[in-house]
This record gives sequence, structure tokens and C-alpha cells, in this order.
Amino acid sequence: MYKGPVMKPLSPVIALALLTAACGSSETGKAPGGANTVKVADALCRPTPNGRDMTACYMTLTASSDDRLMSIAAPDAASAQVHEMKTENGVMRMGEITGGLPLPTGQATALAPNGDHIMLMGLSRPLAEGDVVSLTLGFQKAAPVAVQARVGQPALPGAH
Repeated sequence: MYKGPVMKPLSPVIALALLTAACGSSETGKAPGGANTVKVADALCRPTPNGRDMTACYMTLTASSDDRLMSIAAPDAASAQVHEMKTENGVMRMGEITGGLPLPTGQATALAPNGDHIMLMGLSRPLAEGDVVSLTLGFQKAAPVAVQARVGQPALPGAH
């Protein structure tokens, strides 16, 4: 008689989270047992002009309890990182956020131009307006969230 590991069917909670991620522009990661959730809205990646092999992606993350964005997987990129923008001595600098991006309970955390954002580097293909980029966001507590980010130009601040 076989005594090895047995695969169990997906719980309804995980199946619903996967279905939600596949069907809408707002995705949610929910850990089994009703633990922390992270909602993702308005996911957008910039097009890559002139053969560039990197781009920035933006979105809004809202966690149901304190969490951290720890990783990004992107099949179309050699690497993906969460970056921050800060000004030091009058010079704007960009660099990777180590230790994860904090997501405070119930607060919408915007990844936006001139602020925290996701950098995709070593893209395997150019990204044009209208394309879709698949991302999987990994969190400290919540289940991973699959995101389908559209490719386009972000709205300029103050534009309606």
C-alpha cells in the first residue's frame, strides 16, 4: 500500500483567490484559514521604447493586516525588484528596497512614478502599449497574488 504524500484538492479559499486573480483587474492573495489578504489594483507597466530591456511597473496594494511585499516573479524578465526613489543632497536616486516593502493594515500603498515601484530587468521581449505582463507578487504573510498588468503610460500627476 502506498504511504507517500497525498495531494489534496485546493481549498475553496485558494481556488477562489486563484479564480479572482485570473479574472479581474483587482487581484487578491488570501492565505488558507482566512489569514491576511492583499488586494492589488490598477497594475500597469511602462512600454519599453528603443529596445530597452527594463521597465517600471506600478499598482496599488492594500493588505488586510500588516504585511510586506517580499518578491516579484516575472516570466518575461531576468529579474524583478521593488525599488524606492529618494532625494539625497538634491539628487534623486533609485535603489532596491531590501527586507520587503511594508504594507500597513488597511492602507493603500501606491507603487507609482517618482516613488516606490517595481523594476523589471532583462526583459525577454519589448513591451508595447496594449500588451499584458504577468507578475506574481510574494508576501511575508499573504498567499502569492498573480497579476496581469497592462502595458501603457501612467497618468501624469494632476491629469484627469
